[in-house]
Amino acid sequence: MDIKQRTINLIDSLKAVCGNAGLGNDGNEYKIITEIFLYKFLNDKFAHEAKLNRAYGQRLSQAEKWDAEYDTFTEDEVEDLWSYMGHNIPRLKPEHTLGHLYNASTQSGFGDLLDGTLLDIANANAEIFSMASVGETKITIFERITTLIQEVEQRDSFARALVSKLADFNFEDVFNEKYDFFSDIFEYLIKDYNTAGGGKYAEYFTPKAIATIIARLLVGDDAQLTSKTCYDPTAGSGTLLMALAHQIGTDRCSIYSQDISQKSSQMLRLNLILNDLVDSIQNIVKGNTLTNPAHKNDDGTLRKFDFVVSNPPFKLDFSDYRETIAADKFRFWAGVPSVPAKKKESMAIYTCFIQHVINSIAANGKGAIVIPTGFITAKSGVENKILTRIVDDHVVRGVVSMPSNVFANTGTNVSVLFFDKSADKTDDDTVILVDASKLGEEYKDANGLKKVRLNAEEIDKIVTTFRDKKAVDDFSVCVSYADIKAKSYSLSAGQYFDIKIEYVDITEEEFNARMAHYKEELSRQFAESRELEAEIMKQLDLLKFNG
Repeated sequence: MDIKQRTINLIDSLKAVCGNAGLGNDGNEYKIITEIFLYKFLNDKFAHEAKLNRAYGQRLSQAEKWDAEYDTFTEDEVEDLWSYMGHNIPRLKPEHTLGHLYNASTQSGFGDLLDGTLLDIANANAEIFSMASVGETKITIFERITTLIQEVEQRDSFARALVSKLADFNFEDVFNEKYDFFSDIFEYLIKDYNTAGGGKYAEYFTPKAIATIIARLLVGDDAQLTSKTCYDPTAGSGTLLMALAHQIGTDRCSIYSQDISQKSSQMLRLNLILNDLVDSIQNIVKGNTLTNPAHKNDDGTLRKFDFVVSNPPFKLDFSDYRETIAADKFRFWAGVPSVPAKKKESMAIYTCFIQHVINSIAANGKGAIVIPTGFITAKSGVENKILTRIVDDHVVRGVVSMPSNVFANTGTNVSVLFFDKSADKTDDDTVILVDASKLGEEYKDANGLKKVRLNAEEIDKIVTTFRDKKAVDDFSVCVSYADIKAKSYSLSAGQYFDIKIEYVDITEEEFNARMAHYKEELSRQFAESRELEAEIMKQLDLLKFNG
């Protein structure tokens, strides 16, 4: 069995333990699953690095059980071992290892021991793994999990069951795996916890295909970039950021993010750890980007980034803080949607995020944002003001309109709007518009709902067409900014497609034969019509009043 399937089996077994304890689909189940999964990952990561250590590696790797040997280390030896490790490697004491825990699992109070171990690891690694809220509160990596079991007498057995599932699995084989492995594993790990059922701020999970298209179009396939900054103001669990980071190179970029959901921010932290982006955890902020943008310069202005991506909520009731953000005329230059008398939840919050994204792109930077397709033909309101601005300022690079039902949690038709502020585009006064709405294959998700997904060939077609600015019949068109203005600032590819009327040359004999056939067919249909009319009148005459 390959490592991917074994990893999936581990996740399933942890979920089974939660289900047996009555926590299946419980609101706290994700905490248990993700924390135990992460604990095992950190345990094996520490073991892997410790065995490679130039001072103590041979001693640990040659031992029958590395963790049993680690138990014999003195405090000075532990500190010395840590001093040789990279700053982003987790620090575990001998009593923190899975082997140590497993050996103690028969003890009374094991639930408290497991919780205490996790909290101690969190405190020992607070500088590495803690993330911040807007109020600068540090959110550590682990919380108590066995206390989520209400029956106190069941906590020890629950903790034993969790730890026992970890004993026969080892992550050391996966540390050299690439993005495709970890993105699939992460998506499987959180698939039941990252849905609209998580509340009004739950992330609409970005399909991997769309994340891949965005990353390839912003970065390129063979770009040699260094020290790049990537930012997402509505990061969720980080699908867009991970695709972007791997397209650039995880060792050549830094990740910055903000999201109002603490759960999504914690998932993003896990994603960063799995994808070897631990150094960027300090840049994750839990908080409301619109009211309190966290990433700023020393003078209080918004920080600018090389790449900015976002899949924001489209419609949301933000009336509670609408006036607060509307007062910021500089950041929200096109305005903020008004509060409707009814259906406040229909407020187009995504228009605020479009403006924030554009404001956050560096002078030579690029960006992309997922939007409802209706935006690209907007004729009024804040939407039209944004369209006018991005066209007049020549910052819009292109649009890709996606197939219907491509997103798991929304049936809204979506497009991706691309921005480019880089100087090297000034010689090309054109915008590429791609209509990929007819692509994709239909399938049914786990709930039986019809969805659409793009395959690798279709992804390549979109990327190649966009990059080369190729005009393809009924698929793409390359237009000038002057053309866009003439079409009332529409960014819909379909409005620029040529209407083609095909003419076929025929002989006079063929023409006469066709006309004779049409006349004959019409005569027959007219005769049938007259017969029907007569029959209807006959039936009407037979009707009698029955008083």
